[in-house]
Amino acid sequence: MDDKPAAASATPPIASSRRRFLIKSVAVLPVAGGLAACDRPGGLTASASASTADSSNAAPYQPKFFKPDEWSVLQAAIDRLIPADAEGPGALELDVATFIDRQMEGAFGHAAAWYMHGPFHPDATPLAGYQSPMSPRDLYRTGIAALDAHCKAHFGGKPFVQLTTAQQDTLLHAMDSGKVKFEQTSARHFIALLWQNTKEGYFSDPIHGGNKHAASWTMIGFPGARADYLDWVAQPGKVYPLGPVTIEGKL
Repeated sequence: MDDKPAAASATPPIASSRRRFLIKSVAVLPVAGGLAACDRPGGLTASASASTADSSNAAPYQPKFFKPDEWSVLQAAIDRLIPADAEGPGALELDVATFIDRQMEGAFGHAAAWYMHGPFHPDATPLAGYQSPMSPRDLYRTGIAALDAHCKAHFGGKPFVQLTTAQQDTLLHAMDSGKVKFEQTSARHFIALLWQNTKEGYFSDPIHGGNKHAASWTMIGFPGARADYLDWVAQPGKVYPLGPVTIEGKL
């Protein structure tokens, strides 16, 4: 994750297939695009789905960077960006929040290899590079605080996690389109970074903390890190019958 976040683009028309939309998202990573959101099946909330996402006896992941309140906002937000539906699991179930937290403690989170000197022009084209004095970890911290402050000011004192899913969706889209602005930081840059990292965590190899059990790969039919595909080169159009393999060799 050494690429820098770009400003969010205009929200595209709603795709007819969630699977087709997510496959298209893989092709444009790591460039941030428009947001996608849909209702969680059965009316599950983020907290409810989090408690049922993993039936194993493993201890819950303890975030290293995000504080408890920030962690709750992060989980609720990624749950709206890629919710679970009939076609596949959502970002919450695939531990995308864990992926993002781990990135905050690495070179990406600290912008260790980026040029971080001014002048900065927030309205510049994405081709001009990253336009903020804040590292990703700083942008997450200030962005989450600004998001909650905005919610409390406009939704009767309620923080983001207490809004309805419809309210959360509307707010995230408004941030993406530039209709909502924060005083402390750029709402558009923050949601662009979050959307980019959510897609990356959703489709990354599980060794990085997200894409639990390579479930997103299974959903889109991506075979993963198998050693070779020589037996299939001369069989165009034939469905690949084997499931995905991770970098660690897990099926």
